[in-house]
Amino acid sequence: MTTSHLGAAKRLVTRVLVVAAAVLGTQAITTTAASADPSAGAWSKLRMCESSGRYAVNTGTGYYGAYQFDLPTWQSVGGTGRPDQAAPAEQDYRALYLYRMRGWQPWECAGKLGLRNDADARSKRKPTYEQSAYIGGGGAPAPAPKPPPAPAPSPGGQPAWPQVVYAYGDCAPALKAFQLRMNAFGYGFAGTGCYYDKTKQAVLDLQRANGINDSGRLGPKTWKAAWDGKAPR
Repeated sequence: MTTSHLGAAKRLVTRVLVVAAAVLGTQAITTTAASADPSAGAWSKLRMCESSGRYAVNTGTGYYGAYQFDLPTWQSVGGTGRPDQAAPAEQDYRALYLYRMRGWQPWECAGKLGLRNDADARSKRKPTYEQSAYIGGGGAPAPAPKPPPAPAPSPGGQPAWPQVVYAYGDCAPALKAFQLRMNAFGYGFAGTGCYYDKTKQAVLDLQRANGINDSGRLGPKTWKAAWDGKAPR
């Protein structure tokens, strides 16, 4: 091979190597982007906007915890119980899971903050707890707290007041006792123990029939009226 031919061959090999490196570099960048998740800073901003960063907050409006999950959304990503009663690491994990299912769409605050979906948004890839540990709570989730036991009946037949004011979205054994009691007035509850529209209406009916402030929250006066007050119907 002549010197000129040898030089041409070297130049050809160099060009092939440069092109190959560029292709491999592009693939590496693409792989990294596809596995990216929002930064810890983005999650922190979202929590501050949604709940002032309070993992245990219950707004009384049907939204709970640091990321203000409602119960159907929480359950759609495998959450159990109530979000505000879950450990911070569990809430972080479910938030990342939701992001991978639907991007920032479920959070109104994300739009206000200008958060943008990345390549992992709506990827449908179920995360691990290790992958969500960077967000805020970190670590494996603590066991969910057990619900309080149903109140014991008092001598007169009325269950003792459970010392909790219940609102829309709550679930508890005491609520089941209330629902079953309201069946005496024709409400036809199945006794799920969860406070949704039908339970709220029963509470309002009972409050109005007994001259109690119609807050729609099941407090001690409304609880007592269910057994000792005027019938709502």
